[in-house]
Amino acid sequence: MDANSSREVCQRSLLREARGIAFLRLCSSRKVQAWSITKLQATLSYLSQGSVLPSLIRSMMALFAVLAALMLATVHGQEGDETITYTQCTDGYEWDPVLQRCKDIDECEIVHDACKGGMKCVNHFGGYLCLPRTAQIIVNNGQEQPAPEPVPVPNGRNGNAIARRTVPGIQCAAGFEASDHNVCQDIDECATGAHNCRVDQICVNLRGSFSCQCTAGYQRRGDQCVDIDECARLSFCHHRCVNTPSSYYCQCNAGFQLAADNHTCADINECETSNPCAQLCYNTVGSFICQCNQGFELSRDRMNCDDVNECGTSNYICMYQCVNEPGRYSCLCPDGYQLIRGRNCQDINECEVGHECREDEMCWNYHGGYRCYPRNPCQEPYVLSSENRCVCPVSNPLCRDLPYSIVHKYMSIRSERTTPSDIFQIQATTIYPNTINTFRIKSGNENGDFVLRQTSSVSAMLVLVKPLTGPREHIIDLELLTVNSMNYRSSSVLRLTLIVGPYPF
Repeated sequence: MDANSSREVCQRSLLREARGIAFLRLCSSRKVQAWSITKLQATLSYLSQGSVLPSLIRSMMALFAVLAALMLATVHGQEGDETITYTQCTDGYEWDPVLQRCKDIDECEIVHDACKGGMKCVNHFGGYLCLPRTAQIIVNNGQEQPAPEPVPVPNGRNGNAIARRTVPGIQCAAGFEASDHNVCQDIDECATGAHNCRVDQICVNLRGSFSCQCTAGYQRRGDQCVDIDECARLSFCHHRCVNTPSSYYCQCNAGFQLAADNHTCADINECETSNPCAQLCYNTVGSFICQCNQGFELSRDRMNCDDVNECGTSNYICMYQCVNEPGRYSCLCPDGYQLIRGRNCQDINECEVGHECREDEMCWNYHGGYRCYPRNPCQEPYVLSSENRCVCPVSNPLCRDLPYSIVHKYMSIRSERTTPSDIFQIQATTIYPNTINTFRIKSGNENGDFVLRQTSSVSAMLVLVKPLTGPREHIIDLELLTVNSMNYRSSSVLRLTLIVGPYPF
């Protein structure tokens, strides 16, 4: 072997038979992360002069050489020092999930009665051979001569030696021992306990040796296994990463939950899962918002709803009385009024819709009620001349100092009416030439609530100068005095019945 092929690794197999020895030299070139066959040399030599192997053995040797060449050609890419990224292996190999590479299958161990006719089974890379019982195989690592006598071999860091079992005529390299089939086979230090891996490490058997590897989630640091902080290496998690011994887990912010991949965070629709709102719920990214129906407002906890007391917010919501109800309010009106447009109160004209006045009475409606007045309001010595007009006959001596006529009028005003306010106009119905008309309040103004302002020679206006609070009735006599140039004097009275309603509407 020259210097240029120093990386070539050869295994020499010696097939020994009682009358001769057959040599089979199997070589492979070790390159980056893979094995490739670079040379196959098969030499059959007859070392015993004048001795010839039986024809059966010669046939077996030839078959062995051919099969070995074919099977070794399949080894390419299946043995290496580093992990291979694929997991499919060729025939005769199986995937080792721990070593992350393909390893040879020992058919002689797992195939029952692999060889027939008394032949013995010999395992090799990617297959096996059936040889005569008299054949012997000596394997060494590239040496032309048989391996030296076995000596104790240090194993691992603690320096413990592993004794190798030897069989007369068979010598095995360190990490191997002779099997029952007279073949050197690997010693499984992990199975026999002949290793010095720590309790937190995994012993992985190798050909001729073993390796101490860390469990998942740990990495080697010197001769110890330390936890891998996955959270510090990469952003595995959508929101938060929590490192744990040999692993990690992801957490989500409030309002989110882990998705099925255990890494990403999905929004929680609180409105569907728990319905935290008392009335209306609107989902948002990572949270939710509660709202209330009309007539309610959010309480301090931002989830429940409190009734809004609309009646307490303003005095002008209802014209008369406001009644608060859950989520709403209603307006009421006093007797004699009806509710219109939900909040206003309108006087009911009882004289049109129904009253209890007698036939000799007339119904007169005012703000908030009605009254019954006699159809003939005249009192002696007055007589009724027309509707609501009484006259005192000149022929009656009792009428000399009395007003000639009294006209009855009725009106109603709201309580607390603003002042000053013109409320009633009086006017002379008959105009005489060369006369002077004078208007005055004859009675019914004891508190000075009214004044009479003359607007022309034949008319005057009754003015309310003080606000009046009802219910209340005022009877006011407005007198018209007429004087001519002949000192003729006459008078007439307008008797105004003024009713002040109980409410300002």
